[in-house]
Amino acid sequence: MTYADSVFKDNIKKIMSEGVMSENSRPHYKDGKQANSKYITGSFAEYDLSNGEFPITTLRPIPIKSAIKELLWIYQDQTSDLSVLREKYGVKYWDEWEVDGSGSIGQRYGATVKKHQIINRLLDGLDKNPWNRRNIINLWQYEDFDETSGLLPCAFQSMFDVRRDPSDGLIFLDATLTQRSNDMLVAHHINAMQYVALQLMIAKHFGWKVGKFFYFINNLHIYDNQFEQANELLKRTESKKNPKLILNVPDRTNFFDVKAEDFQLLDYEPVKPQLKFDLAI
Repeated sequence: MTYADSVFKDNIKKIMSEGVMSENSRPHYKDGKQANSKYITGSFAEYDLSNGEFPITTLRPIPIKSAIKELLWIYQDQTSDLSVLREKYGVKYWDEWEVDGSGSIGQRYGATVKKHQIINRLLDGLDKNPWNRRNIINLWQYEDFDETSGLLPCAFQSMFDVRRDPSDGLIFLDATLTQRSNDMLVAHHINAMQYVALQLMIAKHFGWKVGKFFYFINNLHIYDNQFEQANELLKRTESKKNPKLILNVPDRTNFFDVKAEDFQLLDYEPVKPQLKFDLAI
């Protein structure tokens, strides 16, 4: 069993046995019914990417390519325009969160990154002093929320730290992702691997190695129409192979020159068939 599969099953068991039901929840299903969930608070996991521990389950297929395209839309294109996501990357599931026929998800995510020059400031800070302790991406901007309506960011904060291995002098980039809310069965490994991809892009930009990935979720939940799928996942026998995400570009490749096809997921043989999940909107 991979470390990620162990964490996945432990979290499912904990939510199903110790979780409490949400009340007055915001999301709803496509049929209009309120999307309640069973949840726990304060979930944390640590992955040592340098030792092959990647946060992706093998218990079901994870659409990693579309997840990375979404990441590029946010941090390279720096826009909330849905037509860019659809036409440039062929990703359409964000259409459900279009704001009032505007063609966008509002002043959120990529639009926030652009408005506050978040990536440029982050890269500039790491370039001037890699050892500083202020390398933060924060998408939780109240003035942006006041500007338009729209879905509030789930994976809203990430932090980056550089360290040198005293044994061989190699420089590693560590990352921490903080998420206010996460759908355990659908989005957990999608969000985690997106930010590992971001970590890889930043590390390649400077010619560093990827080190550790820390993942904290405040509200980790399973929706009330997913309990059957949760039990099915617990019954599955995971793949014996250990997946690994790599970025096939030379060291010091500019952050903005990385493409989705530059990423490769090695030794990924997830259990099939895929499970069906009705989206909570």
